[in-house]
Amino acid sequence: MKDMNSKQNAIAIITARGGSKRIPRKNIKEFCGYPIIRYSIKAAVDSGMFQEVMVSTDDMEIKTIAESYGAKCPFMRSEATSNDYATTADVIKEVLTNYKSMGRTFDKYCVIYPTAPFVTGDILRKAFEVLVKEQADFLTPVAQYNFPIQRCFCISDGKLKKKWPEYQNVRTQDLEPLYYDVGQFYIGDSEKIFCVPYEKRNMTALVLPEDIVQDIDTLEDWNKAEEKFRKMNK
Repeated sequence: MKDMNSKQNAIAIITARGGSKRIPRKNIKEFCGYPIIRYSIKAAVDSGMFQEVMVSTDDMEIKTIAESYGAKCPFMRSEATSNDYATTADVIKEVLTNYKSMGRTFDKYCVIYPTAPFVTGDILRKAFEVLVKEQADFLTPVAQYNFPIQRCFCISDGKLKKKWPEYQNVRTQDLEPLYYDVGQFYIGDSEKIFCVPYEKRNMTALVLPEDIVQDIDTLEDWNKAEEKFRKMNK
């Protein structure tokens, strides 16, 4: 097993386009005293895992702020990967292709979202440890649902119904634990991202506690995340 305390042949890609409709300028909005993107950059740098920490953006202000915190922005994101329909995979492929044309290749990539202030260098190091231990090619951080979703309801024709009535009388402790993608970062094999479909990936997970997980899609989410972050860092 590789020493997880030393740099891997890996690149950290922080995806931060300029357009954000629900929270304007979301990727550089101040979060507990700093532009929120600063936390993602710091986590990547502090981890010591990466040969390169870069920000993929189409926005010059984001580029300037990212570089001031130690990230690289050797090229701007294309129009094709800056619209509302571009996927994270599209951005990864563009970044890796551009670096390859510059004569640089990486075995692994780690995409970190710019609005992930709960990610730390320790978490990223742990993620790489799990990836190696499980002999996986891809890793997604997840958290366990805090309720048994097998007992959820649906509304059909105005009537409330059990979605899966077959689980009604199954004891909670006998129900399979289920998990959700926390939307903070992803690690993957730089070659296989181009050729292995998602459903066929050799993927493992890093399970995170719910107290360091928070979607930030609305201003209400933002306020909750700041409150949670302050409590965590008292």
